[in-house]
Amino acid sequence: MRASRLVSILLLLQTRGRVTAREIAETLEVSVRTIYRDMESLSAAGVPLYADPGHRGGYELLDGFRTRLTGLTTGEAESLFLTGLPTAAADLGLGSAVTAAHLKLMAALPPELRDRAGRIAECFHLDAPSWYGAEDHTPHLAEAADAVWNRRRLRIRYLRWAEPHENTRVVAPYGVVLKAGAWYLVAGHVEAYGQGRVEAEAAARGGTGARIRTYRVSRILDLDALAETFERPAGFALAGYWEEYLDRFDRRRHRASATVRMSPIAMKRLTDVLEPVVVRAAHTSATRPDADGWVEVVLPIESVDSAITTLLPFGGEAEVLGPPELRAGMRASATALARVYGGRDAEADGDRW
Repeated sequence: MRASRLVSILLLLQTRGRVTAREIAETLEVSVRTIYRDMESLSAAGVPLYADPGHRGGYELLDGFRTRLTGLTTGEAESLFLTGLPTAAADLGLGSAVTAAHLKLMAALPPELRDRAGRIAECFHLDAPSWYGAEDHTPHLAEAADAVWNRRRLRIRYLRWAEPHENTRVVAPYGVVLKAGAWYLVAGHVEAYGQGRVEAEAAARGGTGARIRTYRVSRILDLDALAETFERPAGFALAGYWEEYLDRFDRRRHRASATVRMSPIAMKRLTDVLEPVVVRAAHTSATRPDADGWVEVVLPIESVDSAITTLLPFGGEAEVLGPPELRAGMRASATALARVYGGRDAEADGDRW
């Protein structure tokens, strides 16, 4: 374990340059005291590193020193082949690059690791799109990804849900995200087409005045990469932004709530019927079960109509207590179902008797 950690420290210094003991400790999830001991061991082994004390100090390798250590463990070699997303790479225009990288990696591995890594690639496959969902058509994805990589601004013509449906604007593309088979472009809003340049530059600089938007790539009608480049706002992290965006999206969608009485059977079916954020709310808000095992839960809803569609699959295992308009809607739906399925069956039963 310690030998593997020493190799990790060496590769970390080689890739990042100057790094503090605390940063190394946090990356490798060990104590700072352990890192101090490891640094002494590396130095004693002849690794040319030096340490600068002080606030801006840290450990650093001497200029020009490079290690050729490629001592992958069995698990590490196997995990590399689980990180590949062939379909996503092809969508981004990187299919041939990923294939070439895999071939080079396979050629560098010793025979026993090469065989195991090959079996991993044969036994696991990632299919990102959700069930029963139509695949997005994204002819502009590769161009958008190239602009992200080269930090070039884009002029896009976008099809929105709201009026006006078509909108042309210049954006600074910060990253692309694959979510449930759909690609999204995360970009800083530079200017609506024809807007003043001063406001555009202020938005492009980032900070509190910058507006970051999310665009579904399949709804981009036209895309032009501009010669102008941009700098990402300081501190922007794509993964962090996306997590916050999903949270804001859920809060915007779920503008109301419903109180529902649910049976034990309904509680077991939650994950089959409801989306994760609603399931979490149900479990969090559930009251103590009554004598029959039923509980009351509070569910976030988008609208009365959407809630009726969502809750009907529970049938008689769930009872809406409020709001009144949702309870009335459920009653009307149940009455309509009884009328459709009860009329002819009741008449047939009467004929038989």
